[in-house]
Amino acid sequence: QVQMVESGGGLVQAGGSRRLSCAASGGTVSSNGIGWFRQAAGKDREFVAAISWSGESTYYGDPAAGRFTISRDNAKNTVYLQMNSLKVEDTAAYYCGVKVFGSYYFATSYDYWGQGTQVTVSS
Repeated sequence: QVQMVESGGGLVQAGGSRRLSCAASGGTVSSNGIGWFRQAAGKDREFVAAISWSGESTYYGDPAAGRFTISRDNAKNTVYLQMNSLKVEDTAAYYCGVKVFGSYYFATSYDYWGQGTQVTVSS
């Protein structure tokens, strides 16, 4: 069974950058879209960005627009989220999942979620 593992989180100052990685093991996800969502304490999971299986199509939520870039390397079975100009409100646990059906924008379209990686942005 496919397992997704996120990495790259940590503490960063406001205005800084961070690159998150989402690596698949136990199988290939080269035929699936992959999405990044985030969840801040006490809030619902929020769509951040997604990418089609080929990488030709990308989708961004409001928090990411103009600041974040999603990409993938199918040879490495890995998806990346480059986050620039980070804000305190970007503080959250970031999760990646495999799109199994439906819309890229909804968490219910995804399965095989990773355990998440925490990003904390300080002022």
